[in-house]
Amino acid sequence: MSDTSVVQALRRGFQIAPTLRKGLIVTLLLAGTGTAMSLVVPITLQKIVDTQLVGVDRIDTSAVLRSGLIAVGAIMLASLARWGSLMRIARFVPAGLAELRNEAFAHLHQLSALHTETNRRGAMVARVTSDVAALEQFMEWAGIGMLIGTTQLILAMATMLFYDVRLALIVIAGVVVYGILLLWFQRLLKKAHSAYRATVSDSMSAVSESITGLPIIRAHGAEPETLDRVDKALGRQFDAGFRTARFGAFLFSSAEIFAGLITAAVIGFGVVFGARGQLTTGTLLAFLFLVNLLTEPVQMIVEASDSAQAAGAGLRKVLAVIDEPVDLPDAAKPQPLPTGYLAVEAVDTTFQYPTGPPIIQNLNLNIAPGERVAVVGQTGSGKTTFAKLVARLVDPTGGVIIVGGVDVRSVAFADLRTRVSYVPQQGFLFNASLLENIRYGRSKATDTEVHQAITDLNLGDWVDGLPDGLSTVAGVRGQNLSAGERQLVALTRAWVANPDLLILDEATSAVDPALELKLRDAIERLAQGRTSITVAHRLSTAEAADRVLVFDGGHIVEDGTHAQLIGLRGVYAALHADWAMATR
Repeated sequence: MSDTSVVQALRRGFQIAPTLRKGLIVTLLLAGTGTAMSLVVPITLQKIVDTQLVGVDRIDTSAVLRSGLIAVGAIMLASLARWGSLMRIARFVPAGLAELRNEAFAHLHQLSALHTETNRRGAMVARVTSDVAALEQFMEWAGIGMLIGTTQLILAMATMLFYDVRLALIVIAGVVVYGILLLWFQRLLKKAHSAYRATVSDSMSAVSESITGLPIIRAHGAEPETLDRVDKALGRQFDAGFRTARFGAFLFSSAEIFAGLITAAVIGFGVVFGARGQLTTGTLLAFLFLVNLLTEPVQMIVEASDSAQAAGAGLRKVLAVIDEPVDLPDAAKPQPLPTGYLAVEAVDTTFQYPTGPPIIQNLNLNIAPGERVAVVGQTGSGKTTFAKLVARLVDPTGGVIIVGGVDVRSVAFADLRTRVSYVPQQGFLFNASLLENIRYGRSKATDTEVHQAITDLNLGDWVDGLPDGLSTVAGVRGQNLSAGERQLVALTRAWVANPDLLILDEATSAVDPALELKLRDAIERLAQGRTSITVAHRLSTAEAADRVLVFDGGHIVEDGTHAQLIGLRGVYAALHADWAMATR
């Protein structure tokens, strides 16, 4: 996509966002009508000078007035037609770009967690914000300017040919030479804008990370290093932007030079032809007016070409997102999940990141319906990856995950997300009230159902202690709440969803003891009456489970109840002993 031209990128953009081309023909007709009307002025001027002013004994003021009124009427019609075209652009362009943004945003949500975890979030935000904004600026101003300018250029040259072929050929030759130089220069401009859009993504990522990571930065006293990294990213953006601006300034200046040279050439040759009696005064004046009508759109096109390259660079970035292969497609022929508790089975399941060793290797296991399973292991053992595979946040690179007797890849996302809930280790909260955040579990949940969920999880006293109860605003990424409180909201979210399979990446570490008790109680209540898989970071959860799976190096090395595994004196017993000693 990086090598496509602006025209090719726009063609793709029109296909993806059809509103952009909606009524385009009418818009162009209005713009063309406005341009055609503007040609009435030099034609009228030539008629007035040659027939009413030069070489006559008495000026026919009424005829001059009529011609002047015709010119004024043409100017008014031209203005009205151009206003109509601009109004249509103002109507359709924002709607079309919203379609493009939505398409890119929707496509991002079809990609797996692997994609979002391995790509910079700031760069992804740039794709649907600043990159589309560059296209919006072009479409609303420069795009129509180029279309109007091109139409005006063609009509002006055609009228010149009608008046005087010799002068017209001089002008056309100048336009051709200048056009060839512009085509060559556009290649340099395209590279400059592509490099600039890349630095914009880098700087947005650096700024975004420095803001979201502010607590860690302050905790480690890393402000100078962080500011230096942001400063360098912004510096690279400035340098790239300045190089691009220099190209744009050169383009604009070259258009001024071109206009001056063409005007001087027409005046010089026009005077020579006029002295020989081969050109009338009115024709020369009309020709100079036409030259102005020609050089004006040339300057407009040159200036707009800079915006066009910026738009093309931005659009190519957006299209690259849309063209990213969907690595987590919805089921083509979905199969329904059975009613009731859901069993889980892994058959020769393997998972490996694009770069790195396998995380899960040839995993085979069965989890019975209604069974409460704890998954434990050292960091990097594969336990969280296993949870994501069951929730289908990523797909296995080998083998299969079966839920309720159905290959999880054959279950429609709408069905899977209704029946299977995944609560990550760090529950993400939006900058909205707790009530709105809880409703992400089930958007149609009523206030009564949410309050009942709070009661069922025994969290009423916690909610009552908040400043505004369930109306309390969580803040950006839930910053107004503690880590434990954010997890309580995430657990309530899962309760409201009422899943038949619950997957918990338990987060009870680094919370105060009172909240830890609430979290453990809420998890216990939430896991009752359904199949549950809990990635246990604190082994008190494993003690209460029906079954414990011990992961090590992507394999299940031990499988049994807490008591059985303690009796084995193996990996689990060592993990439990270390945990017990650390919690004393």
